[in-house]
Amino acid sequence: MNKEIRDNKPVVALFVTCLVDLFRPSVAFATIKLLESYGYTVVVPKAQSCCGQPAYNSGDYEGAKKVASAVINEFDKYKNVIVPSGSCAGMMAKHYVDLFKDDPEFSKKSLIFSKKVQELISFLSKIPDRKKLHSNFKGTITYHDSCSSLREAGVKHQARELLQEIKGLKIKELKHTEVCCGFGGTFCVKYPQISERMVSEKVADAEASGAEILLSGDLGCLMNIAGRASREGKKIECRHVIEVMADMTSVSPIGKK
Repeated sequence: MNKEIRDNKPVVALFVTCLVDLFRPSVAFATIKLLESYGYTVVVPKAQSCCGQPAYNSGDYEGAKKVASAVINEFDKYKNVIVPSGSCAGMMAKHYVDLFKDDPEFSKKSLIFSKKVQELISFLSKIPDRKKLHSNFKGTITYHDSCSSLREAGVKHQARELLQEIKGLKIKELKHTEVCCGFGGTFCVKYPQISERMVSEKVADAEASGAEILLSGDLGCLMNIAGRASREGKKIECRHVIEVMADMTSVSPIGKK
């Protein structure tokens, strides 16, 4: 999977994402902890920034190119770029190629880079001879498939199969697990009333599942769902799935102290 070796360990580069960096750094620490437990050396390039998705989704393609080209250059020397977000992974693996299709310098670079990008759950599920997850988590969870994780990264069964390795964890599926939560990056800003209706329905679905905690692989979705649940006075908690997988649930749930 990875030909770059450092200290007799394969090397992977972590793209932290803006939301993880600013709002939930525990996701990055959990990612590093789990990857290191599987024998990887994790590097976090210091000059990384946004993946460019907000600019891209808003039609500012030139602005998106400036950000995306910096990301490509910063991660150029690494064989695997691990991303704990289906949304950012989708942008980097799918949309960079389209963004730079007519660019003489970055058309080829973006194609090469796109093949390096690995959504975190997808990457974990493909580790050869991987030992089973060990976590002290005990409880009932439900899982939200984010639009990008599902449709761009192709992640669905992988998350559930990994979670089923954790003794004491029970999964209760949402009735509409593949339906958008209404976040959609700039969608919730452009269409707030529609977005509010969608996230309220997602919260109701989560509560109806009977689960104690909602997990997902996208922090944008989780912050959106957790925020709405809080405003509606619902008890369900929200966490990034990697926090449970890495046995790092001592940090408070999203949006709670």
